Amino acid sequence: MTRTTTRAAVLRAMGAARPYAESRPLSIETVTLDPPGPGEVRVAIKAAGLCHSDLSVINGDRPRPMPMALGHEAAGIVEELGAGVTDLAVGDHVAMVFMPSCGHCNPCAEGRPALCEPGAAANGRGELLTGGKRIHHDGEDLNHHLGCSAFAERAVVSRRSLVKIDPALSFEEAALFGCAVLTGVGAVVNTARIRAGQSAVVVGLGGVGLASVLGALASGASPVIAVDLSEDKLALARTLGAVQTVNASDPDAVDQVRALTNGGADFVFEMAGSVRALEAAWKMTRRGGTTITAGLPPPDAALPVNVVSLVGEERTLKGSYIGTCVPSRDIPRYVALYRQGRLPIDRLMSGTIPLDDINAGFDRLHAGEVVRLVVTF
Repeated sequence: MTRTTTRAAVLRAMGAARPYAESRPLSIETVTLDPPGPGEVRVAIKAAGLCHSDLSVINGDRPRPMPMALGHEAAGIVEELGAGVTDLAVGDHVAMVFMPSCGHCNPCAEGRPALCEPGAAANGRGELLTGGKRIHHDGEDLNHHLGCSAFAERAVVSRRSLVKIDPALSFEEAALFGCAVLTGVGAVVNTARIRAGQSAVVVGLGGVGLASVLGALASGASPVIAVDLSEDKLALARTLGAVQTVNASDPDAVDQVRALTNGGADFVFEMAGSVRALEAAWKMTRRGGTTITAGLPPPDAALPVNVVSLVGEERTLKGSYIGTCVPSRDIPRYVALYRQGRLPIDRLMSGTIPLDDINAGFDRLHAGEVVRLVVTF
């Protein structure tokens, strides 16, 4: 095994001024990759989605160690296997998952790999689950983004960051299953465990939010109501099957939702990553209902909650990380639903761009012009 080189999008400092097409916070650099060590795999990246979780690192809302090779939602082909990896073969198609799971800590043992403690610690350090860093530039170690660093032609990752996928699935579509679909659909199916006939409201219609709309529809929720600031995204939600839509900028948006759901919804999903949106979602939830958030605002964001209503109305406020997923179980299930036409994930794709256009792509994501842009290699 020898080192190899690859082009990668590297972030060296957070908080660059917009537009990013001019400030260019992501530099496209030729970096060196170590060969995969024990329990690791080298993947040729074929498609990687632009996600708000990437944008929140670029703008500094989610601080990460710098410099960092960015990107976490991707799919590709296995190129090389490290020692001990026997359940994948060169040529297999894989999707990346941004929370590797050790399989041994308390959350993993409880069947909650999305909360893996060693995985979270490694992600926070900018390392692989197997320890250390495999990306270098002129003698400098670069940090891994969530164990993936997928805005690159190649990546070395932990085997536990990969799920084997159907090779008939296009890479552009497969990439979305590792983040947007796991998080959005999983929040409905796993975190909420919504039942047919229960009402669902989704606040925030990015890739994750629209995936939640699809998950609620596939689960038989009724009615399914979509809330956003963008009329274009509301129109898309209606074409996907949302019965009603409400523009969040309307002064009476909360009252509209409560009227449409006879006093509030059974489940309200906040996917905007905004405290203001979460406050609205809480107010849209009925007595005895559940408010679920998968949004990730800045770390110092806090939500004031009226404790009397929490108790007296038996309300529930829950977080959902990666859709409370078991990736090796859920990704194949969601792909099967997509094949059956019940999760039209392809409708969430806004187009593809080359790696060199990635800064301008994040301008479009910040402006709310796109749902999911995908970098293709």
